[in-house]
Amino acid sequence: MNPMPARPAPTEPEILQFLEICADFYPDDAVEASIDQQRHWYDALCAHFDRPQPPGMTTEDTGFEGHIPLRWYRPAQVRTKTLLCYIHGGGFVVGSLHSHHAICAEIAEHAGAELVSIDYRLAPEHVWPAAHDDCFAVLTSLLESGCEVVLIGDSAGGNLAAGLALRARDEGLTGIVGQALIYPALGGDLVTGSYAEMAEAPGLTTADVAYYRAVLQAPGDSPVAHPLRAPSLAGLPPTFISVAHFDPLRDDGRAYASRLAEAGVEVWFREEPQMVHAWLRARHMSDGARVGFEALCAAVVRFAAQD
Repeated sequence: MNPMPARPAPTEPEILQFLEICADFYPDDAVEASIDQQRHWYDALCAHFDRPQPPGMTTEDTGFEGHIPLRWYRPAQVRTKTLLCYIHGGGFVVGSLHSHHAICAEIAEHAGAELVSIDYRLAPEHVWPAAHDDCFAVLTSLLESGCEVVLIGDSAGGNLAAGLALRARDEGLTGIVGQALIYPALGGDLVTGSYAEMAEAPGLTTADVAYYRAVLQAPGDSPVAHPLRAPSLAGLPPTFISVAHFDPLRDDGRAYASRLAEAGVEVWFREEPQMVHAWLRARHMSDGARVGFEALCAAVVRFAAQD
């Protein structure tokens, strides 16, 4: 009998420690639990990695159209008129304004830009296209008011950001000056490439990805839901993509970056060699995550400076 292949895993000690901490809060089989339990575990995990706001930063919670909570971040020194728009990850099932609070605050501080975070409706209570429609309604309002916007999203939020850019292009909306996608889910086939190689990667498995897709119930032929299936990527804004090597979603980002370049879109691509899915939370304990976060912030600064 052939031995089972070793589970792919990084070797950076700090990332291994990060994974141990995550497992203490959010077990590997979390998707088998109830939705309420998943959200409870995720909220506790996020709270553990929360950090104080940068000095002088102010925040304000508002709403849009009566059902879309927003959180606005304003650093002590604003250096650009461009607005950052952050869309959180969480498999479309977990996550909130609180889960990515420190991440949003630090990106806004690095960029010297105001940032708005969108608390879109979650599945399974609200299946496709509720999350996308919430984000698109906010984005449309911002663009029609004359704002220039940088879209930023991680994981499921990266999927939403990419879909928003496609829909905005197709509907003739202008003003998106860049998009930053961090380990985005973009609609790969679940059976080849990193979906096979990293099927049992720590932090996120291919089975987890399949679960989140099933919960969301997005149509398989929708390019907005699965941006890799868009017939053309021409005319999209300059794009930064960062993927984790130990992540089944890795090749989604690789393939999207390649297609963007072929379509003539300015694109920056990074593959973080020791990173796992959700490495943004490890940015203050891992050198690899810190460098990746600095690269993300540098890309956002570059996009925002185009005004």
